[in-house]
Amino acid sequence: MRSDFVRREVTTGLRRNVTMTIAMVLTTAISLALVGTGLLAVRTIDSTEAIYADRLEVQVALTQDVSSADTDCSRPICSGIRETLQNSPLVESVTYESQQEAYQRFQELFAGQSIADVARPQSLPATLRVKLADQDNGAEAVRQAMVGQVGVRTVIDQRDVVGKLFDFLGGVRNVTFALALVQAIAALLLISNTVQVSAYTRRVEVGVMRLVGATRWYTQLPFLIEAVITGVAGAVLAGVGLVVAKFAFIDDLLAGIAQNGVIPPVTIYDVLETSIWLVPIGAAIAGVTGYVTLRLYVKV
Repeated sequence: MRSDFVRREVTTGLRRNVTMTIAMVLTTAISLALVGTGLLAVRTIDSTEAIYADRLEVQVALTQDVSSADTDCSRPICSGIRETLQNSPLVESVTYESQQEAYQRFQELFAGQSIADVARPQSLPATLRVKLADQDNGAEAVRQAMVGQVGVRTVIDQRDVVGKLFDFLGGVRNVTFALALVQAIAALLLISNTVQVSAYTRRVEVGVMRLVGATRWYTQLPFLIEAVITGVAGAVLAGVGLVVAKFAFIDDLLAGIAQNGVIPPVTIYDVLETSIWLVPIGAAIAGVTGYVTLRLYVKV
């Protein structure tokens, strides 16, 4: 009988305040979808850092005259620079990439794009790709040793490029979480108001139950279950939204840089795992908000 009463009261409450229930579900869904987007950004940042942890290099680009005249780094200028780098204790290995090899790699990275058609091997410098034994201190030491050397055009630290990518992804994460926080505040206020309205519309029934000996926890339980159900419904809707967004927007947005290995793609497994976490988050937020509201503002 007690379980039937709770089920009946929950059903009545959800049906009686259907418009506010729908509004609460939608608001919660938007908030949790933003949280899920932020979590996906965090996963992408972590995966990208793992990819680049042992792949970051310093690229010593050679001048045009050295690049065009030396195809295998056997001439004095290029071989001298290479020997200097190899003798450094901060350097693990040095690989020479000729203009033709740089052109082939460029074509692979930008296959299908208009820039690949206008590039020529002569427009790309030969490069000494330096893998560092000390990622923390090696890059700056190599830069200082190479800048100003005869035959050196530029020194590029890939950490600077990757750092900008991390800054961009971090900015997306921070903006998403900020929007999620604002939306979460709106969801909390709406959940609180819905619980109060639901309790007020059933104040007579609850009052009679309290007179015949029902505990406060027993009379509050239907309202808490209502809040949790709407929170879970919002989380499920947010998860569905993330799955739809992956196939409709995210895949197209990240297609180029993901295919080129700049960042890892966002997989359906990532989206589903994140969506699963949204369910207990939504239930906990709604349940705690409902409980606090009943304790502070509603005498049932």
